[in-house]
Amino acid sequence: MKGNPRIKSLLQARLHDPFAFLGTHQANGSWTVRVFAPFSEKLWLQMGDGWEDMQKTDPHGLFEWCGREAPPAPCRLRHLQNGILKTSHDPYSFPSTISEHDLFLFGEGRLYQGYRMLGAQPMESLGIAGVRFAVWAPNAERVSVVGDFNYWDGRFHPMRSLGSSGVWEIFIPGLPPGSLYKFEIRNRHSGQILVKADPYAREFELRPNTAARIAAPAGHAWQDSAWLEKRKNLDWLHAPFNIYEIHAGSWRRHPDGRFYTWRELAESLVPYVKEMGYTHIELLPISEHPLDESWGYQTTGYFAPTSRHGTPDELRAFVDACHQADIGVILDWVPAHFPQDAWALARYDGTALYEHEDPRLGLHIDWGTHIFNFGRHEVKGFLLSSAHYWLEEFHLDGLRVDAVASMLYLDYSRKAGEWLPNKYGGRENLEAIEFLRQLNIMVHDEFPGALTFAEESTSWPMVSRPVYLGGLGFSMKWNMGWMNDTLTYMQNDPVHRRYHHNELTFGQLYAYTENFVLPFSHDEVVHGKRSLLDKMPGDGWQKFANLRLLLTYQMTYPGKKLNFMGNEIAQGREWRIGGELDWWLLERKQHQGMKSLSRDLNRLYHDLPALHQLDFTSDGFAWIDCHDADQSVLSYLRRDRNGAFVAVILNFTPVPRRGYRIGVPRPGLYREIFNSDSLYYGGSNLGNGEGAATESTPWMGHPHSIVITVPPLAGIVLALAE
Repeated sequence: MKGNPRIKSLLQARLHDPFAFLGTHQANGSWTVRVFAPFSEKLWLQMGDGWEDMQKTDPHGLFEWCGREAPPAPCRLRHLQNGILKTSHDPYSFPSTISEHDLFLFGEGRLYQGYRMLGAQPMESLGIAGVRFAVWAPNAERVSVVGDFNYWDGRFHPMRSLGSSGVWEIFIPGLPPGSLYKFEIRNRHSGQILVKADPYAREFELRPNTAARIAAPAGHAWQDSAWLEKRKNLDWLHAPFNIYEIHAGSWRRHPDGRFYTWRELAESLVPYVKEMGYTHIELLPISEHPLDESWGYQTTGYFAPTSRHGTPDELRAFVDACHQADIGVILDWVPAHFPQDAWALARYDGTALYEHEDPRLGLHIDWGTHIFNFGRHEVKGFLLSSAHYWLEEFHLDGLRVDAVASMLYLDYSRKAGEWLPNKYGGRENLEAIEFLRQLNIMVHDEFPGALTFAEESTSWPMVSRPVYLGGLGFSMKWNMGWMNDTLTYMQNDPVHRRYHHNELTFGQLYAYTENFVLPFSHDEVVHGKRSLLDKMPGDGWQKFANLRLLLTYQMTYPGKKLNFMGNEIAQGREWRIGGELDWWLLERKQHQGMKSLSRDLNRLYHDLPALHQLDFTSDGFAWIDCHDADQSVLSYLRRDRNGAFVAVILNFTPVPRRGYRIGVPRPGLYREIFNSDSLYYGGSNLGNGEGAATESTPWMGHPHSIVITVPPLAGIVLALAE
């Protein structure tokens, strides 16, 4: 063996094909077993019921056995280390367990369950329990698994290359769940050594540490079959959909600053959401991420729930608890970009593997992150597998896809000369468009009733229309235009609002071009934008009244609903990642009143078909009067599929409008079923307690009319008494 170049490559951690040298081999009628065990003083191979010596053929720790009889598969070894005997199985005596079919699908970007092939998979091979590791690194000369089980030494477990697929694989017997590991990669061109986290890892150690952890097989016994069956048949287009957006790390905290675990959130958040009348929870990204201040949007673990809140099984139990309480769970998911951390996806095998080499395609200037190369099949498959994993393994009910606009446009946030056009000379990112369509087809085909939501801030057409009609295929789209116009309007002093009336009425021109969600999200209460309450003009009373009016407008306007945590209690400060919401504010009547208003609005929206059945069609909405800019009053009807309706009247000034006449379509007595100025909510308690009977005076295009009082900075909802 002296002078054997393979030994030199092994010792230098450069051995490209370790299975051709280590393990069991037959030649010229004899068998050879080679084992690299530098910390073993002696080594034996089990043959039948006995043990045979292995000869140390290199002082650095290479052992060999030769014989005429075939050794058992897998080879069982006995080591003497520091006077202690240990037994193990030789990793290089196990065959590959990855099929050619899976490798083909992976190369085509169609292996939607790639998380079952790549990463660390606890399994049995040849009847022996262990872990199969697999990673995609096509530009590597050598890839090794390193971890707390092999001294983080890349010489111990170099992997086999599975040819042109670029996938590397090894089965290591005897590894228990919880073991820490990474991949050590040697680039074939430069010789650079990189130590990288597993892109498909299902669990990580707690930040700031970055090693992946071998996850135990899922052990949660799901009890949400009734929910999943209901979801499958849900007519979501016509159902109430009211989302409570939360950041799991700052909704509540322990007094010493510790995060709530998933089990603690199940015990506190789920009853709260149920009491408040929301239908869904949307979690800001819970994929593993190294930096708290990124809120989870700079993801490094696309298949790993963050370790901040517990184990994957504890997350499963949380989702299960939500479902049993009739609450859906949506995940904020980030395929638009990934961080440049050297230990994560960036230049994974020493080349631009997941990203583009050219920064004009591959670098997000705004966020200092990389853009995925959506044209590369393996990258597209990686992201599709991630989406599939969260929906399959955690029974999630939908994905909110972050920063879709940045994916659609090659010139997003770039100046001339800072971007490259597509093959037709245009600014559209054709590969990203195809990826988004494939994502939506997969989700809707494989997870009946699961929904996708696009955060898309431009006028890109047909975002929430089916792919077969030429759309992107999302279920719904955030209505960023409505949100921006509404908040801009509300921040005006009421005396000036008459000049900005069109900011409230313009939205009806495009309101039914998409399936819209009306979001007051986390993005609107950070980075100096102030909380919703603090955006409102006026003195303290007027700020609260304006916020009550704003939420009333949102909950009665066409579109599904989303509010970030804290909006419902009139959080005074901007959202802070480092602590919990200011729950102590509920000791004050004004904030308690806002919570009551939010709860009652949520229940009204849920229980009243006129407020949710026809959110996406013009049949569900009609102006009563959209022209009263001088008094800054809006009035409109909301209808259900059976023709039942309610009238909504909103006064955006602090001046009560007494004797205010509005037209109505039917005669009878109209009663207030909601008034945001109620004393119960902290208002002045002005309203229409006895109701208003119709008069025969035609008004505003309707055959009947009523005369009402519209309270200051308030909204009322009127229904025809039966």
